[in-house]
This record gives sequence, structure tokens and C-alpha cells, in this order.
Amino acid sequence: MGSKESCRNELRIAVRQLSDRCLYSASKWAAEQLVGIEQDPAKSTPSHTRFQRGSSSIRRRFRTTEIPSTPIAGVSYVTTPVPEEDYIVDGDCYLLAKSYFDCREYRRAAHALRDQTGKKAMFLRCYALYLAGEKRKEEEMIELEGPLGKSDAVNRELASLERELSTHRKSGTIDPFGLYLYGLVLKEKGRDDLARTVLMESVNSYPWNWSAWSELQSLCTTIDILNSVNLKNHWMKDFFLASAYQELRMHGESLLKYEYLHGIFCFSNYLQAQIAKVQYSLREFDQVEVIFEELLRNDPYRVEDMDMYSNVLYAKECFSALSYLAHKVFMTDKYRPESCCIIGNYYSLKGQHEKSVMYFRRALKLNRNYLSAWTLMGHEYVEMKNTPAAIDAYRRAVDINPCDYRAWYGLGQAYEMMSMPYYALYYFRKSVYLQPNDSRLWIAMAQCYETEQLHMLEESIKCYKRAANCNDREAIALHQLAKLHKELGRLEEASFYYKKDLERMEAEEREGPNMVEALFFLAGYFKEQKRFEEAEVYCNRLLDYTGPEKETAKSLLRGMRAQSGLPPMDVEHFPP
Repeated sequence: MGSKESCRNELRIAVRQLSDRCLYSASKWAAEQLVGIEQDPAKSTPSHTRFQRGSSSIRRRFRTTEIPSTPIAGVSYVTTPVPEEDYIVDGDCYLLAKSYFDCREYRRAAHALRDQTGKKAMFLRCYALYLAGEKRKEEEMIELEGPLGKSDAVNRELASLERELSTHRKSGTIDPFGLYLYGLVLKEKGRDDLARTVLMESVNSYPWNWSAWSELQSLCTTIDILNSVNLKNHWMKDFFLASAYQELRMHGESLLKYEYLHGIFCFSNYLQAQIAKVQYSLREFDQVEVIFEELLRNDPYRVEDMDMYSNVLYAKECFSALSYLAHKVFMTDKYRPESCCIIGNYYSLKGQHEKSVMYFRRALKLNRNYLSAWTLMGHEYVEMKNTPAAIDAYRRAVDINPCDYRAWYGLGQAYEMMSMPYYALYYFRKSVYLQPNDSRLWIAMAQCYETEQLHMLEESIKCYKRAANCNDREAIALHQLAKLHKELGRLEEASFYYKKDLERMEAEEREGPNMVEALFFLAGYFKEQKRFEEAEVYCNRLLDYTGPEKETAKSLLRGMRAQSGLPPMDVEHFPP
């Protein structure tokens, strides 16, 4: 990776170039990374104090790992030339078109550039036409099927844009921004292989357009495809690989890349949020909560990614914190899909599922492809016992992202509620394939195998074993393994799992019926094995309980004394 100063200079230029071409999302991303670079203390000013305050805690949390920034193969960038047209003052027509574009009058912007032949003007004209087509497509969807309905509406500008951009690429009269748009058009038309090639050309020519990297990443759906992409060495490639590894569920590799980048971009809110996402996938909720708390201190009006924070607060049942977050985003920007999902989570935690669904539907009206809203709305319908609506919501989520394990898991739950275990099993298998380290998914599949229709107890045992090896936080797997082995007459295996479960309950200082069941079984098992001393230990623990447990323990102790030929113990006077 280059020095901090070279990264800073490159990003300063990129922010202006991207903004000048109306690629505002990419420009915002570049500006956030620019501010995220650690400032030279000699040049720091009071305006940098916000970042200096958080620096020590950030560094303590994220260790910097020494890993290579990019594979050795390829040609490293020394400098990337600035497009020639950036040295020329924009013409009057371009300024007029850009003004129209900023006012969302896309066809007027394209018309204003109809006679302009420069690469910069050509890109803006084509980009304006593309967005005009997207806008009309959205309008047709609403007119034909409503805001949440399915529709076959398409962007009618794609065909003409594909022809024009293809001609420019063949003649060499297209710049990296035009290549990005061409790749976008090809992806929309389902020509993934050519789209990957074109987007690769774009990022190799101009590496600072994060929108191009994001589109390329969406086309790298397997590790083999990712490895086949021939990218030049540049520090932006590390951002791309970290994000790609995350999507491919290679969480360890992703975390290493992000931690490496954190050495340069010490104060990047984007990097902190991405590290939080990886930790969320690893179910390290305490760490995720700490990261998001610091993010909000540094960027108090941030809404992006805060829906994930709300998921963590929901899972931890932090009612007051979730209430505060919901109020905060409502006051900041209540008509953002993320805000609606956060408020939906808040009402779900309160048990007001109808109101929760209303906010998830509002999120989808704002962005019909917002994956989290479809999945969360499916969960709410499951709570409301509205299975058909839940299945529809989950299927919409799977259509948007076939790699969303939560939607597949939800479909399995829904079909299990409908007493259709074979269908449920199919969807549970999909979910564990995508997220093999989540104990909840293995437990759900194990319970499906246990149903009366299937009664495949051996398969159920295999699933519970996988769950036990995946940090089963709910402590379900060990107890179920003990019960299943007991049911199958494998008493030695049952005793092994009851002991493991008992040790865990003691370590976590948990009481309850599972502990009583384990103590009863172990006392009886060791009595039958004539290991009276061990059996007596468990019986004595049962004497601490009141009611039938105590009386049964007394009876067991008397029986053991009689079998062993020892004088009977005065069990009547054990303390209550």
C-alpha cells in the first residue's frame, strides 16, 4: 500500500472527479476514506480533534495484522493519470446538463448534451438516460403492481445504451467512467461474464470509483470467480477483497484485510462499520455493540448500517438502548429504509407486531430491494402466525439475494409451522450450507428430523453434534443429545452428554428442570453400574431440592445402601 500522503492526494482528486461526473455515492465514499486517514500531527488543526479523541480506543480494539496488501502478481500503480478532460474548464452545455441532473431532470440533462462529443459529456448523457430509464421503471412497477408487487417492468434505455457504449469501447473512445456504466448495463441485461470483464477494465484504469468495485463484487459469486479476476495492484483492491471475502462468508480473511487497512485509514467510519459487520456474522454481539457505540459518538447523525446495530440490540433485548436509537434515527431522517427497520425492530421487541410490519412495509416502499426489511417482515408474520405472508416475504428476500441464510431459515420455520417437514428440511439445509457456523440453524434442522413424520433420530444426533461444536449459546444441543441417546438405549453416551450439560449449567450458574433431569439420570445410571459413590454424589445434590425430587433421591440412597450391604443412612434428617 502507498504512503498515507499519497493515498490522501489520490482521494482528494478522486472526490472532485467523481462529484464532477455526478457519481455522488462513490464521491461520498472516497471523501469518507479521505477524512479517515490519520492526520500528520505537525499539520493537525483543531478541526481534527473529533478523530483524535477516539483514536486510542480504536487502536486498542483493532490490532494491525501484517499481511500482504495485494498478491505479488500484477503491475503496481505508481500514479494513475488524470483524465485529460479534467484539465479543461467545463463547457456551458455541460454545466447546464449537470444542473438538470442534480435536479433529477435526467432527460433534460441528456438532451442538453446531445451534440457534445467529449468522453466526459458522453458519460453524463448516457448516465442520465440510464437513470431516466430506472425512474420510469419504478413508476411502471408502482402503476402496475403497487409499491410492493412483483412486476416485469424493465429499463427501456438499456438496449440503446448497450449498442452505443459497445461501439465506443470497440473504437477506444470510452473512459473508465463509461466502462463502469457499460458494465452496469450489461449486468442489468444478465450478461455477467462480459460485465465482469468491462468492470475489471474500469477499475484497472481508474481504481477510485467504489461504485464500480461494488458492481464487480456483486458478480464475484464464488471464490473461483473472484480468483479469476485479473486486477492490478492498488490499495483500493484491498477494500474490494475485504468486501468480497465478507460476502463469500470468508469472515476470517475479511477481518484480516480490514484490520490491515485500518493501519492507514485509522479513523474511517466505513472500516469500523465493516469490521462490525464481520463481527456480527461471527455473532460477537458484545464487540459489535461497542463498535457501533463509538461510531455514533464520532458520527451522531449516521443512519447507514444502524439497522444492524438495532438487530444486535434486539437480540440482546436491550430495550432502552433500542428505544433511544429508534428515537434518534426518527429525528434524523425518518424516511430512510434503515430508520424504518430500526423502528420496526423497536415495535417488534415491544410485541406490537402489526405496527412493526407497518414500518417494514414503509421501508420497502422506499426501497423495494431492501433485503433486511423483507426478512424481518417475514419474521413478524411468523410471530403473527400468518404463514402464507411470511413465506411470500422470505421468498422475496431470496429473490433479491440467494445467499441470505436468514431468509432460507425463515422459510424452513414457516413450512415447519405448516407441518410440512420435508419442505422445511430442504430450506434448513440451504441455510446451514450458507452459514455452517450458526448453531441455531443446526438445532432447527435437528428438531425437524425429530418430528413424527421423519423420526430420523440418527440424523438429528449428527445435527445436534454440529450445533454443540458451533458454540451453542442457547445450551440446547447437549441436553437434546443426552435425551436422544437415552431414547435409543445408549446409556453410556447419554451419561456423557448429561455430564457435559451439567458442567455447563454449573459454569453458567443456571438452575432449572434440565439440571434436575441430568441429576436424576446420572444418579440412576451410576446406581445401575454399581458405581455407588458417584451415584450418591448426584443423589445428595437432589436432596437440596424440595418436593418429589428430594423424596426420589432418598429412595435411591436407601436402595444403594441396601444393595451395597452398608447400614442405611439417616436420610430423613437431611436439611430441606
